[in-house]
Amino acid sequence: MTITIGTAALALAMSAPAVAEPGHATPTPPVTDPAPTRQADAERSGSDRHGSGGHRFGRATLTGFASLPALTFVPGSEPSGAQLGTAPVNGVTPPFTGQPVQGFSGIVRRHDGTFDVLSDNGYGSKSNSADFLLRVHRIKPDFRRGTVALLGGFDLSDPDGHVTWPLTRPDRKLTGADFDVESIVRTFDGTYWIGDEFGPFLLHFSRSGRLLEAPVPLPGVKAPENPSLNGEQPNLGRSKGFEGMARSVDGRTLYPLLEGTVTGDTAGTLRINEFDLRGRAYTGRTWTYRLESPDNAIGDMIAVDRHRFLVIERDNLQGDAALTKRIYLVDLRHPDLRKTLVADLLDLADPRRLGGSGETFRFPFQTIEDVVILDDRTLGVLDDNNFPFSAGRTPGKPDDNEFITVRLTRPLLSDPRARL
Repeated sequence: MTITIGTAALALAMSAPAVAEPGHATPTPPVTDPAPTRQADAERSGSDRHGSGGHRFGRATLTGFASLPALTFVPGSEPSGAQLGTAPVNGVTPPFTGQPVQGFSGIVRRHDGTFDVLSDNGYGSKSNSADFLLRVHRIKPDFRRGTVALLGGFDLSDPDGHVTWPLTRPDRKLTGADFDVESIVRTFDGTYWIGDEFGPFLLHFSRSGRLLEAPVPLPGVKAPENPSLNGEQPNLGRSKGFEGMARSVDGRTLYPLLEGTVTGDTAGTLRINEFDLRGRAYTGRTWTYRLESPDNAIGDMIAVDRHRFLVIERDNLQGDAALTKRIYLVDLRHPDLRKTLVADLLDLADPRRLGGSGETFRFPFQTIEDVVILDDRTLGVLDDNNFPFSAGRTPGKPDDNEFITVRLTRPLLSDPRARL
């Protein structure tokens, strides 16, 4: 399918000053927060929980569509999927001759038209993902052609022995049986912090994917897969750790967001924690994100400015059954976080019919786990296709990795550093 985009907004979204590539110095922006404008203050104070205040967002518009086929594998990679059996799944028969490029659960913009995307833990659980290598891929969407190019990437590994418990492989390459990686940010020194769901842990990697220090646990919270349970009762659901994680605009702190409710907390509430990158420790500050339904989950979280963040919230359904796939703007200065709906991904205007399905476009995937700010009114959004299990776009066919751009009805008034 050939898709032509004639919008200036998309051109602006995909063009920005270049960020230094790995191996070169990365410029560090100033750490002082810009003074908010009066307009920004008015906008920020005018939102309410669902955007029904004086400055609500309207119906967002699809401005770009590109996809990477589900049956895309890392060139020259090892076989995988041996624990899946041999029965066909959505028309695809495991095991596979290579490592699938799938499950995008985090994204980092590189400002040269390319993006780093994080594959999740593999095939959905610790027990079936021992032969899935954890990896960050480099991709480049071409919205004019509707395609996504795979440019390379790097595996995640622990050659220096920072992980003290046994790993799956003797070469210490990390697999989906070791960690369930679901969120990623790049700091101003060019290194990466990745959020894991098995611990939950924070993991710090070099530009080439080498673990730089010991995994950082979340005090007082343990999932069933946590290697240090030692008979303790877990207080978090299976793989319900750090699904989303934002980096503060000044680069000093991380805000990891749990996907599950901690035992004893109100059903449908999720903890946001603050982690000090300089002190390498949690500050003790927490906030509570309240889901629209206890059955929902979050998919990603990114900073808009010092206080405001975008959060993807979704139900666990796909295809025609999907009801909730939304992006909310939240404000940590308010006790209820003051959620404002900025985009309903099941009801995007598509006047140019870029998605090929009429003037309304739906992003009906079970898991949508990537959002990135391209310009002050344009977001990039990607799905996690759970290869080969999810079939939200076409029943009986494994979902592709789709990359869309969405134009909001008004500016976010974001801090420029949120787009670095």
